[in-house]
Amino acid sequence: MSTQPPDFTTRLMIDAGIAKGMRILDVGCGSGDVSFLMCDLVGKSGEIIGVDHDAGAITLARQRSAAHDHPALRFLQCDLLRLQDTLGTFDAIVGRRVLMYQKDAVATIRALAKYLHPGGIVVFQEHDTTMVPASLEPFPLHNRAQAWIREMITREGADLHIGFNLHGILTQAGLSVESVRAECLVQTPDTPYGLGNIVKACLSRITALGVASAEEVDIETLQQRLDQERSGSCGIYIGDMMFGSWARKL
Repeated sequence: MSTQPPDFTTRLMIDAGIAKGMRILDVGCGSGDVSFLMCDLVGKSGEIIGVDHDAGAITLARQRSAAHDHPALRFLQCDLLRLQDTLGTFDAIVGRRVLMYQKDAVATIRALAKYLHPGGIVVFQEHDTTMVPASLEPFPLHNRAQAWIREMITREGADLHIGFNLHGILTQAGLSVESVRAECLVQTPDTPYGLGNIVKACLSRITALGVASAEEVDIETLQQRLDQERSGSCGIYIGDMMFGSWARKL
């Protein structure tokens, strides 16, 4: 019986050295997805602290944690550059889709590194649009949906080339980079992919920023139309590229 292979984030964290008993700081934790993943990797003897500036996200993370059986999982609302010294130091600092939104990513890494043990690691996963979307056949609706998301994060001030900048950012921050990797998300005619659901989750931001109107998106039919476009083609479509990197504090 086949088993589902670990996803990109899980493989990245394992290969970076996240292991049982470690004390982890999850920065920009949002509603806690990566923090809960860390629980499985560090086990009951480990500790995870998730921090985010968004009060609503932290409230949701705390609600979710109530149903998650881990003795040392906490969520705190605070700015990444205003962490309390009482947090102590960590074996690793992790984040997903965090650096791309920092005005000065190098300064952010330098500030975070103060909370690392000597020899501790930082692990970041970021999305990069430099080489995507890509396809040999036309996928106009897929391209339009990806463009809404791309324009949204552009207007929010994100670095769309963060993946290609990761090595330089970590190096300039004084860390020793051990690996940089990238992986594409390949969509085939029969591969289920919830691009419509991603647009739905971002719809309020898309409309608020004036990227597209609700009528233009037509969210109730978007996923169906995307599936029809892909199933009606013989080609593949690559809409997302993920970069991951880890570096060590000397």
